Amino acid sequence: MTAAAVMVGIVLLAWASNQFVIGAARIAAIRRVAPLLVGVVIIGFGTSAPEMVVSALAAARGEPEVALGNVIGSNLANLGLILGVGVVIYPLAVASGTVRREAPLALVATIAFALLVQGGVGRLEGAALLTGMALTLILVIRRRPHDPLADEAAAVVGGGGRFGLEVLRTGAGLAGTLAGSQLLLWGALELAADAGLDAGFVGATVVALGTSLPELVTVVQSARRRQGDLVLGNLLGSNIFNALAVGGITGLLGGVGLAAPALTGPAAVAMVAQVAIVWWMMRTGRRISRAEGVVLLLSYGALIPFLGVR
Repeated sequence: MTAAAVMVGIVLLAWASNQFVIGAARIAAIRRVAPLLVGVVIIGFGTSAPEMVVSALAAARGEPEVALGNVIGSNLANLGLILGVGVVIYPLAVASGTVRREAPLALVATIAFALLVQGGVGRLEGAALLTGMALTLILVIRRRPHDPLADEAAAVVGGGGRFGLEVLRTGAGLAGTLAGSQLLLWGALELAADAGLDAGFVGATVVALGTSLPELVTVVQSARRRQGDLVLGNLLGSNIFNALAVGGITGLLGGVGLAAPALTGPAAVAMVAQVAIVWWMMRTGRRISRAEGVVLLLSYGALIPFLGVR
């Protein structure tokens, strides 16, 4: 029953969150919202909706280890597992300067989260992270008034569609995301209790992998189209949103008293190092090769056992 709840929750999350993003992006396009906001905000950050919902629910239930483990595990999966898979499918060229400028923003956001997560994230830390998210959005939008990458991202969801139908799609996607999050969270907590696993470990692995599926779907599709900038932009944007927005909301909802040394220690350090390494890969040769993708995959796999150390 527990495993079934986890699997159903993951499948429902993957489908529903994708419908939510498509519907919201098409509504924005119908209402003539700027492609930049559609591509960067709605699509780029919208794929992190499962992380936000699951972490918010976990924090509200008094499970800060699961909530913050989901943030850390999702960020590690984004630039380790998911980027690695995308690069193995097709080496990614980094042509857009906007993406290269987004990498340092992701690094700063990750460092801020890693520092503030020590000992738990309370309301003060949560407010600081959310303020950082607001400033980051302002900076990104002001620096990218005419970005072709935004048009490329908006084109992924397709144009057209009827307003009423897209409203229904968005509503169904949001409802499905909430239901899938509840199932995944319940199943993960039961799994941790039955197997005697650390809650933070389950949050950083099972829950994080489940909530990262929307990014995986987007990355695989974009990699097959050889849209390297879109892959990197989506993953870096997701990491920024996870660290600042999801981490901030978790703090405001009571994500304090974190007792997970594996998350605040090696996992937090690895999360920062991973962003720095990917940024370095982007700067050397302006492409990420298959060999580098294999390195990312192996490093992610090697890190998993250490997430459960107490």
